[in-house]
Amino acid sequence: MEEHLTVGRVAELAGVSVRTLHHYDEIGLVRPSMRTAAGYRAYSAGDVERLREVLVYRRLGFGLREIADLVGDPSTDAVAHLHRLRGLLLERREHTDAMIAAIDRELEARAKGVMVGPEDQLKTFGAQLYDAIGGAYTATRRTDPRIAAQIWDGLGDAQTVLNVGAGTGSYEPSDREVTAVEPSAVMRAQRPAGSAPCVAAAAERLPFADQSFDAAMAVSTVHHWRDPICGLREMRRVARRVVVLTFDACEPGWQDRFWLTRDYLPEFGDLLADFPSLAAMAEPIGAIAEPVPIPWDCTDGLFEAYWRRPRAYLQDHVRRAVSTWTRVGPEAEHRAVRSLSDDLASGRWAARNGDLTGLDMADLGLRLLIA
Repeated sequence: MEEHLTVGRVAELAGVSVRTLHHYDEIGLVRPSMRTAAGYRAYSAGDVERLREVLVYRRLGFGLREIADLVGDPSTDAVAHLHRLRGLLLERREHTDAMIAAIDRELEARAKGVMVGPEDQLKTFGAQLYDAIGGAYTATRRTDPRIAAQIWDGLGDAQTVLNVGAGTGSYEPSDREVTAVEPSAVMRAQRPAGSAPCVAAAAERLPFADQSFDAAMAVSTVHHWRDPICGLREMRRVARRVVVLTFDACEPGWQDRFWLTRDYLPEFGDLLADFPSLAAMAEPIGAIAEPVPIPWDCTDGLFEAYWRRPRAYLQDHVRRAVSTWTRVGPEAEHRAVRSLSDDLASGRWAARNGDLTGLDMADLGLRLLIA
């Protein structure tokens, strides 16, 4: 017989009150599967699993009605919930890292004797910091029509398209039936009204039947996945055609392709140390790879977008829309920004990279996998 825990024991282990558990039962959020002979609530392993999900969502700031929809989603099992929760916790960590970076900037300013005004002090902890984190993506990460044309051409004649790791909806073709998959609640909340329906799920466990779509696409998201190869295989499973915009980090001297990683941010290489090679990603889905050149005036503020506009990297809102800067940490970010600022002021950057001014496009390692 399956072991059940008493309501008191569950409350003790979960760090909540018995009254809270009674309330969750009354509103149908977490109902214990049995009662003892004396009429007391008793919780099975499945009940505890559901309670664990509820408590984590609650502590991440979700309301009870929203949590009820999340945990009651019949298409999402325990593993999918764990992937979703992991993504949400990583977002929380990025928010915390961003706040630490803001504090470090103020400490640095104060150490130099720079007065920090009341408005700037409030920005460090107030809503404007979170607006910058959550809103920067839609402010700078927009569909570039030239990159979009290459992606959409790769989709061929597909009419039903699954967009995996869809984010806020960039590069979703408007003339096809699109279904989006995005594990991040922050990203889902920023999707514009009227955009494609979005499912909360992870790439590694797509909640769709085999060959459900004509094509599956993924744009600048594979490096965020827990298991890129697994995610790519899932895309291959649910669609007859796969189109993936990713990055080649295995070509000899790849870090020297871009002056930012070569001269200012060598830590970028560490972020991709465990990232699969282009060949390793292409093999399980049977893909061919083609280069995706970045236009000098790229409207999508991805990491490499400003290769001919270096002053953009000095702007905090530009960096906040790219996860690379958070992941390398505030010390590396501050050093890179200071060095770049100094080199722009002295003319050293122009002396090293003057040949870029004559280019309209640059191959900086973006690759389109088409299977």
